[in-house]
Amino acid sequence: MKLRDFIIRRILLAIPVVFGVLTITWFLSYIVGDPVVMYITERTPDSAIPGIKKAHGLDQPLPVQYFMYISNLLRGDWGMSMSSARDMPVLEVIADKFPATIELAMVSMVFAVMLGIPLGIVSATRKDKPVDHFTRVFSLAGVSMPIFWFGLMLKYVLYFQLYRAGLPHFPSGDRLNGRVFDYEKDYRVTGFVLFDAIVYHQNLELFADGLMHLVLPGFCLGYLTLAIITRMMRSSMLEVLREDYITLAKSKGLSERVVIYKHALRNAMIPTVTVIGLAFGGLMSGAVLTETIYNWPGLGRWAVRAILNSDIAAINGFTLLVALIFVTANLIVDLVYGVLDPRIRFG
Repeated sequence: MKLRDFIIRRILLAIPVVFGVLTITWFLSYIVGDPVVMYITERTPDSAIPGIKKAHGLDQPLPVQYFMYISNLLRGDWGMSMSSARDMPVLEVIADKFPATIELAMVSMVFAVMLGIPLGIVSATRKDKPVDHFTRVFSLAGVSMPIFWFGLMLKYVLYFQLYRAGLPHFPSGDRLNGRVFDYEKDYRVTGFVLFDAIVYHQNLELFADGLMHLVLPGFCLGYLTLAIITRMMRSSMLEVLREDYITLAKSKGLSERVVIYKHALRNAMIPTVTVIGLAFGGLMSGAVLTETIYNWPGLGRWAVRAILNSDIAAINGFTLLVALIFVTANLIVDLVYGVLDPRIRFG
């Protein structure tokens, strides 16, 4: 099968998944509560409610409302969010807050991948040695700790305790030091602080401040992913190192470095790539807690407000976005599979 046909087939298979998530989420929103709630307040008279329902199509039968919702989505109308500073279209809120969440998720993922893969390799090649025991404990702690508890502990130790002792400390939250930088007014171009600081403003002070504010939430969000990648890389590498072709390569007198990085790593990466792809989607859901703890102005904190305010349009929009990210990540994983092992593509 050609790579083009492989990609097309994977995209076609992804469409029913997104449609299924969309359908389930929409119907669940009606089970949880009445959608008209997000259009009224305590001061809204009862006599105005029928008119509000009619204006938003909520007086129609459920199947009609569903097809209206799908039709609006296809036209780019995801509804109005009542959980932002002012009532805004859901897509506008997503476009405004998405860069902050993606920047946090990308930093977390780069940290997890760059550290997790080498740790897994070292742990596998030094099996039952002290470094292996340390790595296993380190990764086990990562998959065991609740992310909200870990985030609060990081904040308590690396901000509060250091600040109280008069020592240099990491910021407690936010994206930048608001007393020094007004990002939205003076610096925002793409919405990515680090990118804007270097590319558009060449401002190293802004870049350094943005990077410092990323350390605690980035490590908090990335530690769980780092632990999972490390454990998967270790187990995959141990399995590959037992294969006959690895024994043959060693018998030829090849160095350990060549055997590991040229012959074993490629096959050991296949299951690890799966974990990385799924973990990136998981970072979006983990960002809900992390952004709340660190007052990060991204989609996660917005989603929490949407849930508290019963903002159904915002909740549905966030869920659909996460589903699209998961589907895209899985598609990329499938394509990487085809590159790492052509048998998957042509099988």
